[in-house]
Amino acid sequence: MPPAVGGGPARSELRPRRGRCGPQTARVVGPDETAKPAARSRKRPGWGSRHFEAAGRWALLALVTLLSFATRFHRLDEPPHVCSVLSLVPCWSPLPTSLYWSCPTPSQQHCSLLPFSPLVTVGKHLTARILCLIVLPLTLYTATYAVHFMVLNKSGPGDGFFSSAFQARLSGNNLHNASIPEHLAYGSVITVKNLRMAIGYLHSHRHLYPEGIGARQQQVTTYLHKDYNNLWIIKKHNTNADPLDPSLPVEFVRHGDIIRLEHKETSRNLHSHYHEAPLTRKHYQVTGYGINGTGDSNDFWRIEVVNRKFGNRIKVLRSRIRLIHLVTGCVLGSSGKVLPKWGWEQLEVTCTPYLKETLNSIWNVEDHINPKLPNISLDVLQPSFPEVLLESHMVMIRGNNGLKPKDNEFTSKPWHWPVNYQGLRFSGINDTDFRVYLLGNPVVWWLNLLSIALYLLLGSIIAVAVQRGAHLPAEVEGLSQVLLRGGGQLLLGWILHYFPFFLMGRILYFHHYFPAMLFSSMLTGILWDTLLRLWAWSLASSSLARGLYVVGNLSLLLGTAYSFYLFHPLAYGMVGPLAQDPRSPMAGLRWLESWDF
Repeated sequence: MPPAVGGGPARSELRPRRGRCGPQTARVVGPDETAKPAARSRKRPGWGSRHFEAAGRWALLALVTLLSFATRFHRLDEPPHVCSVLSLVPCWSPLPTSLYWSCPTPSQQHCSLLPFSPLVTVGKHLTARILCLIVLPLTLYTATYAVHFMVLNKSGPGDGFFSSAFQARLSGNNLHNASIPEHLAYGSVITVKNLRMAIGYLHSHRHLYPEGIGARQQQVTTYLHKDYNNLWIIKKHNTNADPLDPSLPVEFVRHGDIIRLEHKETSRNLHSHYHEAPLTRKHYQVTGYGINGTGDSNDFWRIEVVNRKFGNRIKVLRSRIRLIHLVTGCVLGSSGKVLPKWGWEQLEVTCTPYLKETLNSIWNVEDHINPKLPNISLDVLQPSFPEVLLESHMVMIRGNNGLKPKDNEFTSKPWHWPVNYQGLRFSGINDTDFRVYLLGNPVVWWLNLLSIALYLLLGSIIAVAVQRGAHLPAEVEGLSQVLLRGGGQLLLGWILHYFPFFLMGRILYFHHYFPAMLFSSMLTGILWDTLLRLWAWSLASSSLARGLYVVGNLSLLLGTAYSFYLFHPLAYGMVGPLAQDPRSPMAGLRWLESWDF
């Protein structure tokens, strides 16, 4: 509702107002009011008008919600491949101030208080905020992931980022509803997975280490995806007899055994020596060595199960094992560092002389093929929902921290984001492609930037005025408190979500600004709502004030909506000439040279 405004004679006097709460702040009273008590103040809106106003607010909120859903789901099936992009829908609405912040009026601040009742009130407020600001968001967030795990339950190329137990719940994964031999035996074909998240499988391929990088022998790495080059054959260290020979009895691998791991695709043994690792100083290089399984004593490893006694069998998936190099005494592990292009940007494997147990040097056997052994079901390995939720977040954190730009890929800088300097191409490059381009709504982005600057200026003026004891009318004081307190919290939210990116060394993209942008959009809504109310309050005519408030809000909303209409082909996709071509649907809308759509 616009503020109650009205004119009166130039002369006025200040009169204190009394009530059951005691003396309250003085208000402005005209001389005619002493003669006409009935005209002293405007009639307070009745229950019906207040109810109508509340219903209008809920209707407006419902309309904005429906528009948000409609704009985001429109043409969601185009293009026919995965392409995440956010709509350019208006991200803020200058709703009435009361929806943003509830600030006590001066008269409410001086009421005398029902003893011990402040503690009860604080407890109620604290409980309400814990429930609404912590419990409810966490519940919704967790519920979103519950739906996510139910819908996205199929195997894909990224399975290797997750633990063996996580993969056992993915339909189509070789561990899903699988049955494999329980105990490791000589002659088994296995994959060995590092227990640290997002490290992957022990891997080798026919490519050699380049000149100047240790010994020029076959590369050994870790790889995050399922691959035939992840397969190894476990053999005894002192014989080349085929353990799968039906005439020979099954011999299980036990804790403390000396073994060889022969790479199935290249027949080279897992090998280490005193040459330095490619990236990690003071660690030893790990290679593939030998011909058809024949190498030397540097191919021998002692297999140990963490916290087990010598002689115990080794269980697939469950046993946490370490491989100790027999000659150097070092431990097989992965540093997690990404190798250069000569290593296909896979992760470095080293043999560390530091024997401290870390997840980087602990492995488990995942795949296990041995026709001489009976199989058991893996259903018991499927993790609970809290375990899945925790692991997925750990993998996301590690994956994000390890991101590096691809060749010719544009990465943005934090100062680009508030000015909408450049968007992000999500799909398509040429004029024959279906192109999707992520760009902020220019009206919203630039109005937010202007509003932050205007808020800092206006907030500073008001703060200085209040500090110097300047007397403000009650209506102006209330709006000023809304602007300073509510706007200040939103400005702080914007700062905390934006400025830390200047300190980050990882790869950054435009969408990293979106959480901060939401705070700046809410700040824009509060600022312009307050400015329009103050402008309306300064007018003498109530009908003019109401009209100005409505026209101002509609102008902001329509300007945002029209900007969305102009640029909507970017979000929903476009085919045809690029923006430089006059025939393009985006011709004339490339307002900045840096917009490369």
